[in-house]
Amino acid sequence: MHWGMRRHSRLTFMPKRAAIASPNPVNCQKAHIMPTPLFDTENPVLVTGATGYVAGWVIKGLLDAGLTVHATVRDPGDSAKLAHLEKMATDSPGTIRYFKADLLQSGAFDDAMAGCRVVLHTASPFTTSVADPQRDLVDPAVGGTRNVLASANRTDSVGRVVVTSSCAAIYGDSADCGAAPGGVLTEEVWNTSASLTHNPYSYSKTMAERAAWEMAEEQDRWQLVTVNPSLVLGPGLARTQTSESFNIIRQMANGLMRTGAPNIEFGTVDVRDVADAHVRAAYVPDAQGRNIVNAETNALLDLAAMINDAYPALRVPHNTLPKWMVWMVGPFLSRDLSRRFIERNVDHDWRADNSKGIRELGISYRPIKTAVAEMVSQMGESGQIRGL
Repeated sequence: MHWGMRRHSRLTFMPKRAAIASPNPVNCQKAHIMPTPLFDTENPVLVTGATGYVAGWVIKGLLDAGLTVHATVRDPGDSAKLAHLEKMATDSPGTIRYFKADLLQSGAFDDAMAGCRVVLHTASPFTTSVADPQRDLVDPAVGGTRNVLASANRTDSVGRVVVTSSCAAIYGDSADCGAAPGGVLTEEVWNTSASLTHNPYSYSKTMAERAAWEMAEEQDRWQLVTVNPSLVLGPGLARTQTSESFNIIRQMANGLMRTGAPNIEFGTVDVRDVADAHVRAAYVPDAQGRNIVNAETNALLDLAAMINDAYPALRVPHNTLPKWMVWMVGPFLSRDLSRRFIERNVDHDWRADNSKGIRELGISYRPIKTAVAEMVSQMGESGQIRGL
């Protein structure tokens, strides 16, 4: 295998629009036979960052397929953090082994990768609140990617590497969509607007993916495939998860935006579909290149409406704040709401073409409304949302 303010009289979610596909996602799925993963149960598969939000669902898919998973973690002795992985392994035909690995330590992944045919590199920080973007975002993202791929270069068994990238490596601001060919983001587009001082998370994902492709092109034994999801939503497999996605939904459900939300659009996708995309990128024989993984375009107020439909008692925003108001007060409320960010993201359309992943990987998508409701329910059960 080679691998001014709008008010809603009743806040009810109305689907904004599905992701763009050619001709459309439903027709693409019916037009031809969907690609099927061919699982290799004879060789283990490596997953980095195994306790992560996306990684948990990736590992579940691999274990359910009967594979042996080599999982890298910071501390293999931390049974509390590994409890959900242990339960998955107990309930599945697959097996899991843990390996200690530090993203920035050279050679840290060599032992875990030994004998693996496939490597899934999911470990990378997802946060927008950091003291030092170079140290906290770029160094672990780029350095970690280089370390993992350097181990792949030293491990003869490796034939395919799947790297978790992001739509953030394709665009930095929503305004970039308007500059893309036809006003639609595709896998051919790269983020050129982010920097250490503007959207540093997006910059870190861009630099990490570029580093991956550079290293892939320097050799001819293993093949690189990247998964580029939009904003990932849905429940985690651990009781609590650390991801910016949870912060956004938690803040909204706890009423921090109850006076209104800026009109910012972005892509959204269920975490389980992102995990499925990773498994398919690893084991569909003809998988290749970059793959946008995106189900729907939504704005903040759309997510609020989804929360409201499921939990009407929560104090979510009902108003869209006009851009001039966000411009005036945003920088005083959050350092993430710089005037440049507001100018380039508020009141801009966000559009992306997901047809390549549907066509070549066989991805299908769940509705985001379900993902949001389940996410809120999980955070309510763990005491993170007041009033549930």
